[in-house]
Amino acid sequence: MPRIKRDPVANKAELDKLRQRKLTRKQELFVKELVSNDGQITMREAAINAGYPPASAHVRAHEMTNPQYCPHVVAAIKEYRDELDAKYGVNFQRHLRDLQRIRDEALQNGAYSAAVQAEYRRGQAHGDIYVNKSEIRHGSIDQMSKEEVMKALDEMRKSYESSIVDVTPVGGSYEEEDEYDGKQLLQADSRRDEEA
Repeated sequence: MPRIKRDPVANKAELDKLRQRKLTRKQELFVKELVSNDGQITMREAAINAGYPPASAHVRAHEMTNPQYCPHVVAAIKEYRDELDAKYGVNFQRHLRDLQRIRDEALQNGAYSAAVQAEYRRGQAHGDIYVNKSEIRHGSIDQMSKEEVMKALDEMRKSYESSIVDVTPVGGSYEEEDEYDGKQLLQADSRRDEEA
């Protein structure tokens, strides 16, 4: 392709003629590679996959995506993108298909956790396979009366009474406290043994 600077206003007739031009086979392949692998490969890789030599692929890719040089290729890229968007726009079927593809690729690669997650998400998207239940509790200790708080504390004390050890200091020396604590632990152990 020529590398002369083009003035779009002065060469309007020439650009119109270029827009009417048919794509070459390599240009068609470039358009399909670029659009169908959108975001997965670079323009240079699309040009190489279309058959352009690797040494000049980045230049060819730039020229084919520049409306100054190849308006017919740019128009073909837009048309093909619109066609694929209409065909594969974000919808329920495409979502499920993509999740299935992700699952299959994960299984091939031995990524079983990813495969399970993809399959789980497919089931969630379907709506009636996995049901997500959650319990939301309203209320807190701030909303309880003093009597309700005391009653709840008493219930908790009774349910854990056998495993609670009173380590409140009774006064006196550390030796007396240690002796008292030891007695309390022995009493708690004996109560546990009796209950068992």
